[in-house]
Amino acid sequence: MKAVRFHEYGDPEVLRYEDLEQPVPGPGQVRIRVAATSFNSVDGNIRGGFMRGPIPVELPHTPGLDVAGTVDALGEGVDGLVVGDEVIGFLPMDKSGAAAEYVLAPAEVLATAPKGVPLPDAAALPVVGLTAYQALFDHGKLTAGQRVLINGAGGAVGGYAVQLAKGAKAHVIATAGPRSAEAVKSAGADEVIDHTATSVPDAVSEPVDVVLNLAPVDPAQLAALVTLVRPGGVVVNTTVWMPAPSDEERGVRGIDLFVRSDAEQLSRLVALVDRGELRVAVAERAPLAELAALHARAAEGAVHGKVIVVPSAA
Repeated sequence: MKAVRFHEYGDPEVLRYEDLEQPVPGPGQVRIRVAATSFNSVDGNIRGGFMRGPIPVELPHTPGLDVAGTVDALGEGVDGLVVGDEVIGFLPMDKSGAAAEYVLAPAEVLATAPKGVPLPDAAALPVVGLTAYQALFDHGKLTAGQRVLINGAGGAVGGYAVQLAKGAKAHVIATAGPRSAEAVKSAGADEVIDHTATSVPDAVSEPVDVVLNLAPVDPAQLAALVTLVRPGGVVVNTTVWMPAPSDEERGVRGIDLFVRSDAEQLSRLVALVDRGELRVAVAERAPLAELAALHARAAEGAVHGKVIVVPSAA
């Protein structure tokens, strides 16, 4: 089978498109014929060697945390899945990923793929969808009627976060640049702040219950967001290299989010997709053979929106 791997840490050119033996599922595993994986920013950090502490991968390593595909073979002890099932999942970060024609996955991380979108497009959901869900509900404890500020709503996580927060009947304030403002508004944001034209703290007229920071802002900008949170509220930060600030005097908590794979939560997201209550957005499809070029474009800041990676040019 074809796969992309890196044998050493480094720049995008360390990624090699090469032939590998088809993997054989062990106990509790399934083999998936990959319809698509996706590009996540953490893929570049893992490849560059910046995540060796929290994500100790074994070299050579195949990237690709998201998978959408068809169950091709079952390992011993797997129940509830059969060959031919269409599934999606967030694969273990320290194991071989889905930038390949076939990948092994623990059965427990998989959810039935949504029926309402093409199977390859469903690879755009797991990591970023779970990040948004866990930020808002596991950590932010967002409920109906609350006010949430989503800073950096124009990205892939932000698109899901706006939809999920609006679906929870919250008042959604979102920051976005001119390129993504219309998409953020159509996702359901009640207010859209152009962060390129105004100071976000100046543009928020009333305190919020939850701040979700998805943007790589400087520490002073992140600290300023704390002042917008009502006493007892929370700041959830996904830019983990910059710790979330807090305000102990006012009881404002700062939480750094490390997304985790959760098949039950993923199934909830799938149900929302199939009911038409959550839109899966795919900006681009890239062939697996050109994954190194995709990583290079991402490193230059030239990738916008969610990109799925397919084993062929289809």
